[in-house]
Amino acid sequence: MKKRVISLVTALILAASAFSMTGCVKVVKIGEEGKLTGDVEFNAGDNVANIWDSKALPELEGKAVDITQFLEESGGDLKSLVDKYGKYSMGTSGEINYVVKGTAVVEEVNQEKKAGYMVVKPEGYGGDVVIKLQIGSVYKGSSVRDSLDFIKFGDYKNQQEWAAVSQSFHDIIDATVVKAAAPETLQGKTIEFTGTFTANKDDEILITPVKLTVK
Repeated sequence: MKKRVISLVTALILAASAFSMTGCVKVVKIGEEGKLTGDVEFNAGDNVANIWDSKALPELEGKAVDITQFLEESGGDLKSLVDKYGKYSMGTSGEINYVVKGTAVVEEVNQEKKAGYMVVKPEGYGGDVVIKLQIGSVYKGSSVRDSLDFIKFGDYKNQQEWAAVSQSFHDIIDATVVKAAAPETLQGKTIEFTGTFTANKDDEILITPVKLTVK
């Protein structure tokens, strides 16, 4: 009994001390701790929306090389142009990403799977490389995020946030670039595009469009 009384007195003293130091006790609802600590939950969608038009698109458009020129220069080895046009996903290593642009005829529109694509033939290109533009709703890879110089993994807390940024780029592209162009209507038409891709194969490239217009 004596120990219980001492413990209670000790607890009351500690509580009184804490109150006297802070002057008040603030009750915060679960999930709203950021209002007290200043540590706001990361929202990848808002993050990407804030940089898409102001930073991401201008940088990508400034980097884009004509795809016909790019393919001719590569001589069949797409990775060989990394020092001239490319960017590694991890600084000096990892996957190699490029930004290209061009005018092309849409030869095929394939939406049978969620990861839909269009096969296009760039103006002036007579080679054998198969060129595809992603049209969703599922987008493969992370070439858009990894082509940008002004953001890097160290800007984010963890791998989850980093992956969410890539997905949010795809979300905004699907909503504002791809759907706006109505890809289901484009077979046989001429388009102008700017997009990014990862050099995984030398005989096929899969471009994620960041700009897409019908001529």
